[in-house]
Amino acid sequence: MDSIFQHFRKEEQPFIEAMISLTRDVEDRYAPKLTDFLDPRQRFILQTLSQQRDLQGFEFGGFEQGERKRVLVAPSYYEPLQEDALIQLVKVTYPIKFVTLKHSDVLGALMSLGLDRSKFGDIRLQDGVVQIAMAAEILDYVKTNLTSIGKVKVQVEAIEETEVLLHEPEEYVEELHIVSSMRLDTVLASAWNISRQKAAAFIKGGKVKVNWSVVEDISFSLNESDMISLRTFGRFQVGLVEGRTKKEKIRLQLAKLEQKN
Repeated sequence: MDSIFQHFRKEEQPFIEAMISLTRDVEDRYAPKLTDFLDPRQRFILQTLSQQRDLQGFEFGGFEQGERKRVLVAPSYYEPLQEDALIQLVKVTYPIKFVTLKHSDVLGALMSLGLDRSKFGDIRLQDGVVQIAMAAEILDYVKTNLTSIGKVKVQVEAIEETEVLLHEPEEYVEELHIVSSMRLDTVLASAWNISRQKAAAFIKGGKVKVNWSVVEDISFSLNESDMISLRTFGRFQVGLVEGRTKKEKIRLQLAKLEQKN
């Protein structure tokens, strides 16, 4: 087990232990098991563990190009069906003439129901339309209890198969940055062209996530492929380290998500 942990960060150990238990159970029982919704980093870890046991990990998000997905871990012979994912897509209707809901409004309302974030996948909003992917087992509970978001009355309904789903393509632009180190505050400051002091304040204020988890340590060391997000600014992914300059600074590729108008 120690050999597995050395490839990942210490703070990921509880999740890794849970996924080791899950994959071992699939291997011992020779029967598939379904996870809740996982972010891309969690899915990468689970897929790594599954491959070590010669298992397959089938991913389902409900939406095309979904960020958060459920994973069905199964023996190599297994052929999954779409319904195995137990995902329900729903729409939230509300009087758009008076207010426009934001992603944070919807997520906050869902969390206030006492449900874990892992029970929900992507939340998509466009022109007053709200669509959510969720675990099928909580549909009735959400329909009964999510009656308002803020001061706005809402209604939750299952999306029919014939309805059009919202599409949110993401486009990243690559940029070359010269940084003195791979510290979080240093790379964050360079990515958004802000001071180290301001970057440190954002980090300590809980506004920065690395691989979808809040990190408040300004000296946190980043690695290639890490995804960093700064609230209200956007997100970027750490790319290749292209060596060092004559002054021993790091030439670093960052892929920054293009902001929507």
